[in-house]
Amino acid sequence: MRIFFSAGEPSGDQHSALLIEELQQRDPQMTAEGFGGPAMARQGCRLLFELTELAVMGFLRVLPLIAKFRRLVQLAEAHFEQNPPDAVVLVDFPGFNWWIARAAKKRGIPVFYYLPPQLWGWAPWRVRRVRKWVDHVICTLPFEYEWYRKRGVSCTWVGHPFFDEVATHELNQELVERLRSTTEAPVVALLPGSRNHEVTKNWPVMLQAIQRVSKQLPNVRWIVGNYKPAHETMCRQLAEEAGVRLKLEYVVGQTSEVIEAAACCLMVSGSISLELLARNRPGIVLYRVPRIGLIASWFLMKCRFITLTNLIADSELMPEFISCGNPESDVAGISQQILQWLTDGESLRATQNSMALLAGHAAAPGATTRAAELLIMKLHVTVPDAPEGRKAA
Repeated sequence: MRIFFSAGEPSGDQHSALLIEELQQRDPQMTAEGFGGPAMARQGCRLLFELTELAVMGFLRVLPLIAKFRRLVQLAEAHFEQNPPDAVVLVDFPGFNWWIARAAKKRGIPVFYYLPPQLWGWAPWRVRRVRKWVDHVICTLPFEYEWYRKRGVSCTWVGHPFFDEVATHELNQELVERLRSTTEAPVVALLPGSRNHEVTKNWPVMLQAIQRVSKQLPNVRWIVGNYKPAHETMCRQLAEEAGVRLKLEYVVGQTSEVIEAAACCLMVSGSISLELLARNRPGIVLYRVPRIGLIASWFLMKCRFITLTNLIADSELMPEFISCGNPESDVAGISQQILQWLTDGESLRATQNSMALLAGHAAAPGATTRAAELLIMKLHVTVPDAPEGRKAA
């Protein structure tokens, strides 16, 4: 069995790597190839191109890369012609992956969409593309499954793989204990995003908020969880340029440990909210959108919720701040919420209790196992019994 993967986001790279591992456990002859990132490569996936290097959001940021994306589509088309895989698995990144889906369908290659685009939130009319170019959608959210099913899309709900990653990730307990305060000083995690533009847009607003909090609670420990070393450099430079005199502690590539050590978190919107849910850590969500009237920005501003945890809960379990223009009101709201959680233990516990209740029925692991077994069943592959302890839940 040979499967072509296309994952353009860092999170999609991680999810794909786990799925490849599960497939290899069941079919040792299985080979993976395609577009992705370093986690997939470490799992043995042969990358035609490291697509995660081009992870961007927003129309204006995509424009300079259109020629590059087009060449990658042509590369995939040539690969499908010369050496067609048994299936194509798309992972998020819809702007690019629609083209990969179309290229595969034209050549009769089965197409599966794992972590499908959130069309129910911002572009419901695009479900026509799914019906036309995708054979089966592997849904990760229960309401997402219902949405696609009612629109005539072949789909299956397996759960979200982020919970698998949390369940299987072995924490560096020594680091967690070191990050946790040995005094009465509360610890707050700052998670400025996994893309360069997320860091540059959101980090300055985060800095304003934590400076305001520190005026009332000067003993707070601020720990910054950076995705990669370049982001730490960016955060340090931006803090210096802003004249921030707070002591900030930086940790790179160990976000789970930073979350585990914190009382609460301030983060950029993304799937990281699911890890906070699984680890029962209250969080505040910030996302800066352009001032100019782009369609994407308008949709974000109009959405009831943009955070996955809030979508699952159907309530603002994690306070969201979709910020545009002057951030003063957002800075005030964020700092007020942090102060409330740090000074009112009952408020913090109430949020933790609500998260625990939601996680009890929504954060069960096993999604990756179910996705792997679904693919094997759909592709009619005969494989040995799954290893003990790895059977689907």
